[in-house]
Amino acid sequence: MPEPYLSVVAPCCNEQAVLPEFHRRAAAACGQVGRDYEIVLVDDGSTDGTWPLLCDLAAEDPHVVAVKLSRNHGHQLALTAGLHVCRGRRVLIIDADCQDPPELLGQMLRIMDDGAEVVYGRRRSRPGDSAFKRATAAAFYRLLERLSPTPIPRDTGDFRLISRRALDVLLRMPERHRFLRGMVSWIGFRQEAIGYDRAQRPGGRTKYPLRTMLRLAVDAITSFSRVPLAAASVLGLGFALFGFGLFVYTLLVKLWGRTVWGWSSIMAAISLLGGVQLVVLGIIGEYLGRLYEQSKDRPLFIIDRIVRGGGGDDAEEPARPA
Repeated sequence: MPEPYLSVVAPCCNEQAVLPEFHRRAAAACGQVGRDYEIVLVDDGSTDGTWPLLCDLAAEDPHVVAVKLSRNHGHQLALTAGLHVCRGRRVLIIDADCQDPPELLGQMLRIMDDGAEVVYGRRRSRPGDSAFKRATAAAFYRLLERLSPTPIPRDTGDFRLISRRALDVLLRMPERHRFLRGMVSWIGFRQEAIGYDRAQRPGGRTKYPLRTMLRLAVDAITSFSRVPLAAASVLGLGFALFGFGLFVYTLLVKLWGRTVWGWSSIMAAISLLGGVQLVVLGIIGEYLGRLYEQSKDRPLFIIDRIVRGGGGDDAEEPARPA
């Protein structure tokens, strides 16, 4: 099949309420470009009517490519699956929740025409998010900026336009615990920002509750920084010196003929040292667990079906791992 000029890739998980509006806006934005395009929509194990709706959209719109994963793999892996399937020379990564505006596509393409390999959206405001989410997101990006040797732009999500050259490099990166916005930053090349105001979700529920946000934060920090390992070493060394000093003090007091008393202080010291040891072991275990999962070399995702718009005998493609 001929390669389109543009691909739009959007993961979907229980997005039945917003998919028709997202498709309308994405198709309108692509239509204004005046070049051949495709809209790759990835169903990440939805339990509502998302997949039948995607099939209907593919039947109505020849530009739609509906991808069904074998189960829920998570946002980052679903997005990775869409990036493997898409064929465009330029690829717009966007969520299907209508919070990021596909109408910025024209401006992003013009910036890329000027030589940028990546054009990423930077959020000026987030009126649809709670004050807690805005505060924690701001703190996370500033913490990651200090911990990571790779400059990762603040206040950005996965909303970005990338060239095929950058995408080919990204697809060669085999990480299982993926933080795509950081991986794209690691690639390098010329990357430019475009500011926008993030809208409120028009329907459905957020796919990034607190638990998922914390998991993504752990993936980001452990993928792009060894500082936690170094901090664990420094913390362990510091408390080892503290324990040695406490041992010397106890020995000297004993030699001076005094009785060391204070059950509470002893238990407090033991609890403190034991807690620090568990924290250090937990940090090391987090990195070792990632090495263990990576060493199994299982497919990042498994595609159940691909339905390409326009119908025909070859519209459905068989399942395949990747």
